[in-house]
Amino acid sequence: MIEAAVNNLYDVPNLAVSYSRQEIGIDVGYLRSVSHAPNCFVIESFMDELAAVAGKNPYDFRMLHLRKKPRQGHVLRLVAERAGWGKPPPGRFQGIALMEGYTTHLAQVAEISVVGGELKVHKIVCVVDCGQMVNPSIVESQIESGIVFGLTAALWGDVTITGGQVRQTNFNNYRLLRGNELPELDVHLVESDEAPGGIGEAAVPLVAPALCNAIFAATGQRLRALPIGRQKLHKT
Repeated sequence: MIEAAVNNLYDVPNLAVSYSRQEIGIDVGYLRSVSHAPNCFVIESFMDELAAVAGKNPYDFRMLHLRKKPRQGHVLRLVAERAGWGKPPPGRFQGIALMEGYTTHLAQVAEISVVGGELKVHKIVCVVDCGQMVNPSIVESQIESGIVFGLTAALWGDVTITGGQVRQTNFNNYRLLRGNELPELDVHLVESDEAPGGIGEAAVPLVAPALCNAIFAATGQRLRALPIGRQKLHKT
């Protein structure tokens, strides 16, 4: 329940994490990436909010709190370089997110536009340090599939229950990311001699906060709930 929250990467002087179990009367299963997804969304969204209050660039603000974490700082620096952080094409905006999960370190930059209240995801750059890799092609495939899964979850991943039954019974009434909505994906794998980390779920959690941080850059609107696709986007 507290993965990616209690072990978030940033050097901050005061941190309290608590967990309160709530029975909701419905049996649930695990989403891909388990508790990393909601907790990464909270931590990385809040880091952007803190950066805004401090009057600092979200990338620079994170780097200030990674001085004792050179490996993680390297991943964040690489993703900023590959994504051209701070220099998106006209009409596009960027959001950034960082996480450690399954002893793998990842950073993502989402590049989006919002026109007439409609969100378009143009590109996602992901830098991954998972330690030693036996088959880099499989690692890249897992990261790409995790991003696609994360996009569907972030944009459309809600389930509604009526009379104790789930209404979404198949793919005809559960919205998935469509082929024409797939953004350009740029995955970079860091060569490393560190112990191998997990890659099957690690890319999923960063998608939602990277998107929402980009939406704030585009509109000034903070999204603190998911999915994104059910919300009206507008400039504040």
